[in-house]
Amino acid sequence: MRVFRRHGFRRSSIEQAADEAGLTRQALYHHFPSKEALFRAGLERLYEKALAAETAAAKAAEDADASLADILIAEIGARLGTLFAALEGSPHLEELFSEHLAQARDLYQTYSVRFAAEVAATIARVCRARKLKLASGVTADELARCVEMAIHGTKSAYPAMQPADAFLGQLAVMLRMLVAGAFVPQAAPPSGKSKREKS
Repeated sequence: MRVFRRHGFRRSSIEQAADEAGLTRQALYHHFPSKEALFRAGLERLYEKALAAETAAAKAAEDADASLADILIAEIGARLGTLFAALEGSPHLEELFSEHLAQARDLYQTYSVRFAAEVAATIARVCRARKLKLASGVTADELARCVEMAIHGTKSAYPAMQPADAFLGQLAVMLRMLVAGAFVPQAAPPSGKSKREKS
């Protein structure tokens, strides 16, 4: 992935990747029959790292008793942060994004489903633990789909998801709005005592 980040997909070669890994070209070809196969394997590993980061961030935020919106922001931020870090500083971002869809659309679709399922599991788990009630017609799966649509919608304003801080900031605003509208408002606590909002 360092070679692809440095040279882009089209100008990278198996020879460059072998040099970077300290292998002979033949040794690398033993594991990856083509540059395309190597790129796919790198993307799959990156997606797995992003999924693991997402899961760990959600657990840490839940353990810290964060609101559901903050849990989702941490979860999605960890996923995207892992993806951003892998390509950080590359002058070939747009090419790599387009090639990743051209070379590995099936991987992208598979992991999109897995990412959405992870978000849905987080929503369902937090709702159960905190006795939060989703609004009529809204399910954890449906809210997770809306979260994923918010990510893709934010990408339309930041096609290469850059600058990352601006992208993530706008996404956080959208996630807070989604969560706020997805739940039945909780009754005010008795005797004027403040109750921390959990969603």
